[in-house]
Amino acid sequence: MWSEFRTFIARGNVIDLAVGVIIGAAFGNITKSLTDDIIMPIVGALFGGLDFSSYFIRLGPVPAGYAGSPTNYAALKASGVPLLGFGQFVTVVINFLILAFIIFLLVRFVNRTVLRAKEAAAAEAEDVVLLREIRDELRARRS
Repeated sequence: MWSEFRTFIARGNVIDLAVGVIIGAAFGNITKSLTDDIIMPIVGALFGGLDFSSYFIRLGPVPAGYAGSPTNYAALKASGVPLLGFGQFVTVVINFLILAFIIFLLVRFVNRTVLRAKEAAAAEAEDVVLLREIRDELRARRS
């Protein structure tokens, strides 16, 4: 069983998948920072200080011992107040759209690069065939 497991792990697909997951997680953090630290503040400035994360609806009472701000989503959520955080949801959707667009651009770039490489290889193969035909014709003329 152990040797089967080692064989399974040593396959290229499993290693590629592991690398992809690790890079994907890091890329997700970069996208989250891009959205939270760069894009959303600009959007907020354009719309007069709008901060999407502060938009929520309180669905239950605030605990009696709560001493934080009644408008602080994170603090209310941490204290156990049931909240409908639609502003946070908007932020997550924007994160997803940015990530999906960046992945689209990467896949598009890779596909174009692979297509160009295939076209170059095909053109080179045609050149090789033509050169072989010329060589064979020259050999035939010498004989």
